[in-house]
Amino acid sequence: MAEEVGAKALSVVYCGVCTFPPEYCEFGGTLPRCKEWLADEYPDMFQKLYSEDAISKATEGLSLEKQEKVEREIQKLQVKEANRAEKELKQKLASKVIVKRVERSKRKHVIAVSGLEVFGIDSKKLAKTFASKFATGASVTKNIEGKDEIVIQGDVGDEVKDYVTSLLEEKGLDSVKVERTEDKPKKKNT
Repeated sequence: MAEEVGAKALSVVYCGVCTFPPEYCEFGGTLPRCKEWLADEYPDMFQKLYSEDAISKATEGLSLEKQEKVEREIQKLQVKEANRAEKELKQKLASKVIVKRVERSKRKHVIAVSGLEVFGIDSKKLAKTFASKFATGASVTKNIEGKDEIVIQGDVGDEVKDYVTSLLEEKGLDSVKVERTEDKPKKKNT
């Protein structure tokens, strides 16, 4: 017969910035922002991990040269991460979302939306949202460049452009261009 053990469930805190447990934030590369988040959300845990006493206890077995070396390496990693984050932000602001109207045959059209993967938007979820919002078919395919592209059946280009613009504004990316283009098939010479 099995006995029930009165084990207490363990509650684990995950960082709101890097999603690691706070003890491992230093390996994520966003340590300064993680520290700010932890100080705001869990001040007791912040004191336990980053107070002067905690740092001195953690480094008391190291020699002075090793401590200085570790501090230099941490500073290098922080600068490198800050530069990487700045580069990503510049790339996001420099890129644009393209909403292209493609003529299929006669009066049939589809809308192809590309360039969203740079902003961390899940294409499959957004395709599902488009399908329900516009009551039409929507799918995710790979374009010529090998990047995800959402293909929406029907001529709903203006509505898609407005929705994508509002979605980017919610994420704080107001300066990102959402460009609308037309792609007409070439007429066959007979």
